[in-house]
Amino acid sequence: MRKAALSLMAFVVLVSSSSLWAFEPDTDDRLQLAVAKAILDLQDKDPGMKKFFDSAPGYAVFPKVGKGGIGIGGAHGKGLVIETDKVVGKTSLSQITIGFQLGGQVYAQFIFFEDQTALDNFRRGNFEFGAQASAVAVTLGVSADADYDKGVAVFTNVVGGLMYEATISGQKFKYKDI
Repeated sequence: MRKAALSLMAFVVLVSSSSLWAFEPDTDDRLQLAVAKAILDLQDKDPGMKKFFDSAPGYAVFPKVGKGGIGIGGAHGKGLVIETDKVVGKTSLSQITIGFQLGGQVYAQFIFFEDQTALDNFRRGNFEFGAQASAVAVTLGVSADADYDKGVAVFTNVVGGLMYEATISGQKFKYKDI
């Protein structure tokens, strides 16, 4: 009887621990969690950003963009596109920079679309920002004066690192429906 109870207990421990091992968030789960955290961090840093989330028909969130360079540099990140509080697609950004630069940085980037037309243009894929486009670095109160330019408002929230730069660059985006 005692041997049967020990065997049963060992079986329960084995099954329960193996089911814990079996739960490993997939890439999509991790990306969704990272996007949610990036949104919370942004709104915590500047509560006024909530107006963009509430009023935009859609937005793209890149929770972790890695950027680095010495003379020539680049950046890359993956994100999600959200329309009316629902994830509708995956997106990625790539950037090449030329000019004086030194260092590395990780930041979150947010692109808010002013209207459905701007969002639809992004969702068609191969969307680009030219060298003249600029992103607003989020600090407390920055959202009060921020506005859309050519249908989009772009914000960045530095996560870590240090980057000195005076560069010319552009960003290219890819999009895929989920």
